Amino acid sequence: MIDTLIGPFAEFLFMRRALAAGVIVALAAAPIGAFLLMRRMSLTGEALSHGMLPGVAIAFLAAGFSSAALSAGAVAAGVAVAVLATLAARRTGQREDAGFAAFFTIALALGVTILSFAGANVDLTHVLFGSALSVDGPALIAIGAAATVTVLSLAVIWPALVLDTADPGFLARVSGAGTWAQAVFLGGVVLTLAAGFQAVGALMSVGLVVLPAATARLWTQRLGLTVMIAAGVGALAVYVGLVVSYATGAPAGPCIVLAAGAAYAVSLARAAAAPRSVRHAG
Repeated sequence: MIDTLIGPFAEFLFMRRALAAGVIVALAAAPIGAFLLMRRMSLTGEALSHGMLPGVAIAFLAAGFSSAALSAGAVAAGVAVAVLATLAARRTGQREDAGFAAFFTIALALGVTILSFAGANVDLTHVLFGSALSVDGPALIAIGAAATVTVLSLAVIWPALVLDTADPGFLARVSGAGTWAQAVFLGGVVLTLAAGFQAVGALMSVGLVVLPAATARLWTQRLGLTVMIAAGVGALAVYVGLVVSYATGAPAGPCIVLAAGAAYAVSLARAAAAPRSVRHAG
């Protein structure tokens, strides 16, 4: 049993790198996921993760499986989708979620079309679902840098973001900080999803952002505690997913997301069975 749980990480450098990368992403994703849920923007995260595919596809055609190029392409495409959706909402009065839905659908179709030009030269599984076990030194550094920028940016805008989440109308009346907080927050979402791309792929990186936070919200309604629980659940899901992947040969990315999904399912069952007074006590 000990060999199964610890042996792969003690023996193989690629397993230790995969674990480090996944845990770093989980820690950065915890506050991002908590705010996505509180601001009712979970599907925005989904849209941005899918919207990154054209940038990833173009980067692949230009530079192959270069971690730096793929990450840069993911960030560029994610920012483009966020900016276009926001501009469309402000210029037309259309709901912002409708813009995100429209542009991510277009971006997803465009990305798949671009990848089709690579023919048999591209492993779609690697691009769409990631390859945590192939994280190298430069990729680990890039993931750490993206996570650091995200966490530091959130620390700077935290008071404005909390107030904008709780009462955006009040913040809009007394300050213009809400607009900047939203912009910086969306940038943090993009960076976190781009960091998660290497571990769980373009289509599933949002799972490592939203599922731990959704699990935490079933245990508490306090923001700080939600972030801490989400970070723990995310890190544990990375570890469990990698162990299962190593033992079974299944892709690491889906195993990590399924582990987070299992934690959510258990918490959901517990919350559904608990009395209403206990359910909202956190």
